[in-house]
Amino acid sequence: MLCDLAPKRPGTIPAILLALASLAAAAGAARAEDLIVKYDQSQLLRLPRPAAEIIIGNPAIADISVQSGNLLVITGKTFGITNIIALDADRNVIQDQRILVKRDEAKVVNLQRGTDRQSYNCTPQCNPSITIGDEQKYFDQVSNAAQKKVGFSSREADTGAQPGGQ
Repeated sequence: MLCDLAPKRPGTIPAILLALASLAAAAGAARAEDLIVKYDQSQLLRLPRPAAEIIIGNPAIADISVQSGNLLVITGKTFGITNIIALDADRNVIQDQRILVKRDEAKVVNLQRGTDRQSYNCTPQCNPSITIGDEQKYFDQVSNAAQKKVGFSSREADTGAQPGGQ
């Protein structure tokens, strides 16, 4: 069955589109109790008491490491919403919290060419910064360059050599 969503009069928006837009906005909106973690960054979460088990709703969105019994480090891996549940030794819920991973918009510039996007971090100079959703060729080029740099730095550190051959 096809549904005609085109406005019957110019300048009007069908009620169904308005309802869908408001539902989408409500689903993605942060709540006061949400833990907001920025993409590719970490956030600390201190629990009221030590946890025996940590459950992450979607480990593709956020990663959690336990620094001590009650101090967690949550790293945003991709955009989205997930949750963590912390249980004590008796399997009682210590904390059940929603995690919202979002982009850090401060000093980020997106270059849009048609449907292709390239991201740059401008702090203070603009440098390539890959973000999920960037053009695949650009993403691969920046990712490969970053991997080469890490490899070079690791080799230099392993040999104890000074950068630049000094």
